[in-house]
Amino acid sequence: MEIEEKQAEVIDHFVKQVSAQKGSALGSVFVEATSHPSLFAFSEILAVPTVAELEGTDNSVHLEMLRLFAHGTWSDYKRNSGKFPQLVPDQVLKLKQLTVLTLAETKKGLVRGKLDQLQRYFEVQFAAGRDLRPGQLGSMIQTLSNWLATSDNLLVTIQDKIKWADTMSELDKKHRKELEDRVMEVKKAVSVKCSMTRPF
Repeated sequence: MEIEEKQAEVIDHFVKQVSAQKGSALGSVFVEATSHPSLFAFSEILAVPTVAELEGTDNSVHLEMLRLFAHGTWSDYKRNSGKFPQLVPDQVLKLKQLTVLTLAETKKGLVRGKLDQLQRYFEVQFAAGRDLRPGQLGSMIQTLSNWLATSDNLLVTIQDKIKWADTMSELDKKHRKELEDRVMEVKKAVSVKCSMTRPF
């Protein structure tokens, strides 16, 4: 399933849920939505009339939390944590992910690359690096070694598949040649038989 379709389904699911709820019941739906691993956009949920009705009520903290996830960052939460309900661990992770998206979007030059819309991937050509902590180099070397080993294994697998495809192609050519030869033999035999049975 395409990423966009999955995202649209998740958004639609939560829009239906918040449309059917009112008041304090919306709080638990907001927690579920802001914790969902595939949901990174909340404007459609904010646009639902029952959500807007929370403004100025005792439940407006839930509306503020949803707005935080729609437009805010981890720093916004830390500065105003008393204004929001306590976040669950999945929400903390999501808000930090959204913060990274915001930084990547606003801090030009941190990441450069090419977006291949046809293949649906972003090829990173440059990314600003960070200094390593003491002891982190060994872990990075191990990760890169694992990646290299996986790449080598993948290369061997691809080469094996190419050899197999070449072998199958040769067998197919040989089989076709044998079949063509057999057809020619049958045609000759039929031709000879027909010529022998014809009256002169």
